[in-house]
Amino acid sequence: MRHTALRTGLLAAAGALLAGALVSPARADGHLPDAGPAGAAAVPAAQAAPAVFTHPGVGLGRAQLDTVRARVAAGAAPQAAAWNQMMNSPYASLSYTPHPRAIVECGSYSNPDNGCRDEREDAIAAWTHALAWYVTRDDAHAAKAIQIMDAWSATIRDHTNSNAPLQTAWAASSWPKAAEIIKHVHGDWPNAGRFAAMLRDVYYPEIRGGSNSNGNWELSMTQALMGIGVFLDDKAIYDRAVSLYRARVPAFVYLTSDGALPRTKPGDGRDTRDEIIGYWHGQTTFVNGLSQETCRDFTHTGYGIAAMAQVAETSRIQGQDLYPEFGERIRHALGLHATYERTAPPSWLCGGTVKRGLGPVSEVGYNALHNRLGHAMTNTEAYTRAGRPMGTNNLFVAWETLTHGDNPS
Repeated sequence: MRHTALRTGLLAAAGALLAGALVSPARADGHLPDAGPAGAAAVPAAQAAPAVFTHPGVGLGRAQLDTVRARVAAGAAPQAAAWNQMMNSPYASLSYTPHPRAIVECGSYSNPDNGCRDEREDAIAAWTHALAWYVTRDDAHAAKAIQIMDAWSATIRDHTNSNAPLQTAWAASSWPKAAEIIKHVHGDWPNAGRFAAMLRDVYYPEIRGGSNSNGNWELSMTQALMGIGVFLDDKAIYDRAVSLYRARVPAFVYLTSDGALPRTKPGDGRDTRDEIIGYWHGQTTFVNGLSQETCRDFTHTGYGIAAMAQVAETSRIQGQDLYPEFGERIRHALGLHATYERTAPPSWLCGGTVKRGLGPVSEVGYNALHNRLGHAMTNTEAYTRAGRPMGTNNLFVAWETLTHGDNPS
């Protein structure tokens, strides 16, 4: 490809720049990078889905859930405040009413919004009540989660308009998390099979092919696909998620080991320098942790980072563990954006002006990479602790201080 030849030629010319003239990407998180190249060179190109799936196992395993339950009961930080935040939200109300639609129509930026917000928020509400049941064992919360999921599985038939793939991904990132707890811990869900058919027949076809749009789209799709695969015990869907993830993550977050230019997703048609820089919203200086959407805004970048961490977390629970392969990209992405969410950017970054709004997206990656794996993440830690309890973005991220805050189980 022209891109490969171009990168080879530019790498020699840009060697000095990459070696030291740029701001050291490690400084974004206050520590030196690990020895040796970061990336996937030593990792097999493909790994099979687990022989037997672990349940519950989408985003959270049973050990983590038990830690959450114990800490809430003990009034321990950070779960105590996060629990109160969740339970005081409209999502946790036992009078919450689902709003199912047969056709959810979502245009760009949800315009038109014919069921878009309703679907996303109903999925978050189901997740909220499933969590509330796990902690309290109050069957009223399980019944509410079941009511919401049953209402949609009896009704939804399709997603339409330009944002249909993203809308589908966002909703399908929350549905399996709720369903895992209800089916595999609570039980007594007569319509679980109908819900599974909804995920397979309505949600999966919309997102199975991925996307060549901005990277947050496909990363949200990978999160949804992996959750669907786990809930359905479907190895092919799980492997599809991993395949898309392996192609997209290196094309979404840059590491200096990639060369003078960011990687591209194979087959996306962007293989010249101008095409790549245009796709990266005009950014021409590349440092560890820079995202394809950094110079668009931090909010959409945060969506992608959140999905990256959730996929890695689910893979760990399922015995595969993608953190060794992609943890450096997650770590540096969090570090760079946490830094410039809180301090003025340098002139080389997006022309010296960034659109902030990273959102409640750092808990999962910070917990895995700092608390579990021991990386010092100074700026991510400061951002995370200052934002606690991190609630929900009302799209697909919800209650991650409660579920993952200092929870290395």
